[in-house]
Amino acid sequence: MAGNGGESFALRLKGVSKVFGGVKALDHVDFDVRAGEVHCLAGENGCGKSTLIKIVAGVYRPESAELIELFGEKLEAINPVVARAKGVSVIWQDLALFPNMSVAENIAFDDLVGLRPRGVDYATMKTRAAAVLARLGVTLDLAAPLESLPIAQRQVVAIARALMNDARLIFMDEPTASLTQAETDRLLDIVRKLSADGVAVVFVSHRLAEVLDIAERVTVVRDGKLVGVYPTEGMTQARLGELMTGHVLEDKVVATDRSAAPVVFEAQGLSLPGQFEGIDLTIRAGEVVGLIGLIGAGRTELAHAMIGMSQPTAGSARLNGAAYRPGSIREAIAKGLAYVSEDRLQLGLLQKQSIADNAAIAVLNRLLDRFRLISLADKYALIAGWGKKLGIKMGAPDNPISTLSGGNQQKVVLAKWLATEPKLIILDSPTVGVDVGARAGIFRIVRDLADQGLAILLISDEVTEVLYNSDRVLHMAHGRLVGSYDPRTTSVQELEAAIYA
Repeated sequence: MAGNGGESFALRLKGVSKVFGGVKALDHVDFDVRAGEVHCLAGENGCGKSTLIKIVAGVYRPESAELIELFGEKLEAINPVVARAKGVSVIWQDLALFPNMSVAENIAFDDLVGLRPRGVDYATMKTRAAAVLARLGVTLDLAAPLESLPIAQRQVVAIARALMNDARLIFMDEPTASLTQAETDRLLDIVRKLSADGVAVVFVSHRLAEVLDIAERVTVVRDGKLVGVYPTEGMTQARLGELMTGHVLEDKVVATDRSAAPVVFEAQGLSLPGQFEGIDLTIRAGEVVGLIGLIGAGRTELAHAMIGMSQPTAGSARLNGAAYRPGSIREAIAKGLAYVSEDRLQLGLLQKQSIADNAAIAVLNRLLDRFRLISLADKYALIAGWGKKLGIKMGAPDNPISTLSGGNQQKVVLAKWLATEPKLIILDSPTVGVDVGARAGIFRIVRDLADQGLAILLISDEVTEVLYNSDRVLHMAHGRLVGSYDPRTTSVQELEAAIYA
């Protein structure tokens, strides 16, 4: 476990309250972090975690607080200048970096910004950036544009930038949401280095296993109120999920034998050099087929070929008994395929558009009136109908999609694709960035869809996710399918051993 176990506090808050529009986002919440501790802040989306972080970062001023203390100094309130001067840094999920700038420039950005124009000492900048990376035990090409780096290395750059600003308390918001297991393990090692170096880290994550692995204590917030502060030693994922949601969440195998159901999709020998090879795949009506593997296994590349984003050079496929070789995504949709991308923010949603527009975007041609204009009544009826079926919690349908929680945004993505009336839907990491309660809700929807006869290909990095929610699990490695498992006779440990062998 990380942390020094002493009583020297990086942060102490008591009785903090914050109100937005008459709604209490935080209601007399206490929160403390010890110096050098890795502390988890846990709760469902909308529980008040981000509001609490923004108060510590100086973005929001609380309505009331009995105590605000940073590194032993009592304060009336915190503003961004004070927060930075005291060593508070927040690494948000979007990282807030500059893709067109180099690694060194991103790390040293705050040093480059001043009140007056001045020349940049690039040699000193690179030396300092290299020193910070060395502190983390990482080597990166300092001249490389940030956009050329994978997300895991961009996370490292964001951490290095915080250290460049002498950060002593770092908040990490969903830092592993888009990382593979191997990348997550490397990031957690860096967090342990920070802790050993005396830096306090507040870790926010919906992946409960890593929370229990990395943190010494966990503070749980629900509906703006403090549930409690708990040591992670002896805590289980099931118990933590119960504390976060207020009800028991059961992980159990739901697999059903679908071998007698009609075949919806069948592939034989599908190959695309450098991505996947010799893929034989069958998915039946009402069947959830889980697909798991390490980074580079070719899972998403196979999904892209199935939806028409790329063209296999060998092999064949059939959909509902007819030859299937889509030349485009539009053609694949017309033939009955749908694809929920792993990148909800960039590929799944139009962030500047409304909830209703996002739900209707894939079926606009069905919403045209006799004047070839989009019928607003039909559009609103569509989102109302799917909102009820999927349990989407939302305000007005014309509100921006960004006003919804991650779980509800993902349900809108599902609504968009289900509106196309697909025969097969591919779910690529459908619970990335989704909290534990919403995750359970999404998989209840998946099971209901399967029971209605929809064929589903579920792609995920998480062993428990595919094992508990699939009828069959396929293991993909180095572009090939190398194993098939029945969840009813396979344990989590057995599947993990096969994947990580």
